[in-house]
This record gives sequence, structure tokens and C-alpha cells, in this order.
Amino acid sequence: MKAGKRLGVAPQDLIRRYGMLLVLLVMVAFASLLSDRFFTTANLLNVTRQVAINAVLAAGMTIVIISGGIDLSIGSVVAISGALGAGLMAGGAGWFAGVLVTLLVGLALGITNGLFIAYGQLPPFIVTLATMALARGFTQVYTGGRAIHVTNQTFQWFGHGYLGSIPVPVIIMVVVYILGYLFVKHTKLGRLVYAVGGNEQACRMAGIRVNRVKVAIYGINGLLAGLVGVILTARLFSAQPTAGVSYEMDAIAAVILGGTSLSGGRGNIGGTIIGALIIGVLGNVFNLLNVSPFYQDVAKGLVILVAVLLDRLLHAGGRTFRKEVESSGDKQGPSADPAQTAQV
Repeated sequence: MKAGKRLGVAPQDLIRRYGMLLVLLVMVAFASLLSDRFFTTANLLNVTRQVAINAVLAAGMTIVIISGGIDLSIGSVVAISGALGAGLMAGGAGWFAGVLVTLLVGLALGITNGLFIAYGQLPPFIVTLATMALARGFTQVYTGGRAIHVTNQTFQWFGHGYLGSIPVPVIIMVVVYILGYLFVKHTKLGRLVYAVGGNEQACRMAGIRVNRVKVAIYGINGLLAGLVGVILTARLFSAQPTAGVSYEMDAIAAVILGGTSLSGGRGNIGGTIIGALIIGVLGNVFNLLNVSPFYQDVAKGLVILVAVLLDRLLHAGGRTFRKEVESSGDKQGPSADPAQTAQV
């Protein structure tokens, strides 16, 4: 009998839990061999800043996907929230007002998505696709297709500042993931996210207010998109009308690589950070090797496709393994010593 079966753990489950961590370690090892600049301080700081932006978005996307939904609008929400916040500061408002408006715009758009999905009974794909187009179009109209520059140095600190030797965006990322872990593991709403994603109809029959849960989930996701709007605008010293393009693809890729199932009800926020690191290291290596950005998009697309395929195969294999263990237990049950059973 194999070790996995002796322990009652499917080999597929072990791969699902730790496979991506192994992939990340292998990628880092190869990156250091391909380029002697990979482990330089400047490059590592650049990687962590890039990863922080995608990781924060992916944290919200993880919750949405676990609940059985999807959000294609987050890249456009980043753009419009950053543009409105930057426009307010360009008009003379202070950094606090700029940050607050950016966050509130993201929150409002997320809640709007949730309302249409939950109470309008519309597919998340359609609703967020529409929001993506509307937010992107409004960003172009509001900015006139030009960047809105931000000169407030306190605001710029969110993208370029340090706490000790650690970049502020990385600190924000760590805080988001700590709060995200506590949310999904130790709050009622966090547990309901899994319940709704696992069996929404059963939740409704149990009296759970599924619609409110969905609105809250998309609201959180929008708020985190607004937070990324703050970080990105501060990092670029301006709000760009094209900011956030394809960010949703990177976030979804990180979530899938982290082990979250697109079918909902299964996943963990800790795995998502590993997925974000894989995407970040992959992009950084391509940049160091001067690989065309077009090939980078091809690589990301292939990564998503392979990850989804592996998720399907491993999930199916895990179900088969559990059935074998259960049937094996049923066969052994009648032959068990009643005296030993009584002692247990």
C-alpha cells in the first residue's frame, strides 16, 4: 500500500497543497541561473512591489471565486477609482481625501456589482463584463485620455515609501493577507463564503441570506481594487487612463495557481500569494531576459490553461481516491473485532 493511502491522504491532495510551492522554488532557482541580476536588491524590491499589486487584487478575487463568482471588472475599477482620487487632489484636495475617495469608489462599484448579481439574478460574468466596459469608458472620458499627475508627496508614499527597509506596498499586501486569512477562517461571513460557493441552494433552504453575502463579497473585492488604485496611482505619480488593463487576468491566474477551484466552494487565500509570486517571478524573468511582452501574455495564458486543467484532473482524482478509501473502510468494518470497537 502506498504511503498516501496509509495516511488516508490522496497523492493528488498533496500535489494540490504543495505542488505550486515547489514550482515557485524551482522557478526562483532557474531565475537565479538565467540572470545574475535576479537576486540583486533593486530587482527583488521591484518584484515585491509588482507582486504586491497583483496579490492584493487576487486576495479579493479569491473570495469571489470561492463563493462561485467571478469579477472581470477589477482592472477598470482600479483605473476609475485612481483617476477620481487623483482628479480630486489635482483640484486642491489633500492626500486623505484622495485616498478616501479612491477607496469609496472601488467599494461602491463592488457593491453595485453585487446588487445586480444577487438581487438581479444576473450571471457574474455578464455583470462584471459590463462594469469593466463602463468603468473603462468613463475613465477615458473623465481623463480625456491623458494622465492626471499627482504631486502630493504624502500620497506618493503609498507607492514609493518604506517602513524600515520594506516597501509600503509590500506592508499593505502582508496586512491584507493577514486580515484575509482571519476573515475566511474566523468570521461567520468568511465561512459563509465557502458555504455559498459549495451549495448556494442548500444555503438558501437553510435560511442564510445569500444575497447579502454576495453583496458583501463583491463589496470587499471592489474595496481592494480601490486600494490597488491608491498604490498604483502613487507609484506612477499619476492616474493613467490605461491603468489596470488585464489586471483581472493576472489576478485570476494567481487565484487558480493558488489552488482555488473555479467551480467554487474550495480554495485558500494562503495559496493565492504563492500564485501571485509565480506570476511575478515569471514576468520578472522575462523582463530580465528581454523577452517581448507579447510572449509574456502567451505564457500567462498557457499558465492559466494548464492550471485549470490540472485542477480538474486532481479534483477528479481526489474524489476517486476518497471513494476507494470509504469503500475499503466499509469492507473492513464488518470484520472488525467488536471488543476493540467497544474499547474505542
